[in-house]
Amino acid sequence: MRTLLLLSVVALAACSPGANASDQAALPFKTSAIGSFDEPWAMTFLPGQGLAVTGLMLVSEKRGRIQLVDTRTGKTTPVKGVPQPAYGGQGGFGDVVADPGFAGNGLIWMSWVEAGPGGKGAVVGKAKLDLSNTAAPKLGPVDIIWRQSPKVTGNGHFGHRIAFGPDGMIYISSGDRQKLDPAQDMQANLGKIVRIKPDGSTPADNPFASAGGVTAQIWTLGHRNPMGLAFDSAGNLWNVEMGPAGGDELNLVKKSANYGYPKASNGSHYDGRDIPDHQPGDGFAAPAQFWNPSISPGGMIVYSGSLFPLWTGDAFVASLGGQALVRIDLDGQKALANQIMPMEARIRDVEQGPDGAIWLVEDGPGARLLKLTPKG
Repeated sequence: MRTLLLLSVVALAACSPGANASDQAALPFKTSAIGSFDEPWAMTFLPGQGLAVTGLMLVSEKRGRIQLVDTRTGKTTPVKGVPQPAYGGQGGFGDVVADPGFAGNGLIWMSWVEAGPGGKGAVVGKAKLDLSNTAAPKLGPVDIIWRQSPKVTGNGHFGHRIAFGPDGMIYISSGDRQKLDPAQDMQANLGKIVRIKPDGSTPADNPFASAGGVTAQIWTLGHRNPMGLAFDSAGNLWNVEMGPAGGDELNLVKKSANYGYPKASNGSHYDGRDIPDHQPGDGFAAPAQFWNPSISPGGMIVYSGSLFPLWTGDAFVASLGGQALVRIDLDGQKALANQIMPMEARIRDVEQGPDGAIWLVEDGPGARLLKLTPKG
């Protein structure tokens, strides 16, 4: 049964693809556009690595490019040596994240889709980025440290977001690949959030480590298409995922929890089939917040800057179908009211800049990189 409200959450601003100029005029930030990209998917700022430049960013594009962007000038330069993905549908090149120790080791982490026996699946790999000549940046040899298993047919629901935990581990979101049942299958890492060491091995304190194989990687299960993954300052992990119709979710990710999909959801299958709503005592972790109608989420951050002091500690979610930026008021392990801010374009990813500015990248061909700074 589809629920008609979003978990007693108040929407503080209307969101629609037809949002007018007055809607945007009421927003507390001004927007400046930098550069243009072809189907961008993710972005990451690069710490100094001995350079005077602090405004360098990487932007990934689904067809298999990473662009080095000087955010001060808007100049973009393609990075050489990027692994080429199996492109099609929702598949292609995905996340790009600077290693927490990038200033010393120069490592970046990437996700993309590869083809193989049985179909396709996401992979995560790492490589050193050579910035000795910023006019010709290049990657060193790529080391793949994780794969979706099993590979299956189709071009949807890869997930493949990457987040570094305060525990030194790597957390990866893995979509159900539109196959439903794998989200509850402990012999597959589809429909899961996994936790691994930087070398790809499995931590001994994972909840199912004793089972071995891909089961040992599993941190949580019952996910559909987790598109955003971020830690807050207290070390809580949050994920946002594209659910079924009327069932997009924000989840507080807790060790060994089962988030229910496809056995429980506050939405319905797109073909109209019912999914039982989350209910107390059903054995599944209910979302901290859900959206009906759906917002079609992309990437997310938890804001830690001071440029927007009233928003410090809030989560920000890119909204594709909603053509918006969604701000969620986090209070410890609870998600309170959310504000849906119209952007008049599909928003694929959101990132925080070194100075606390909020950066967005649009979706599709000719997508813009947007810098949001306070008005006044």
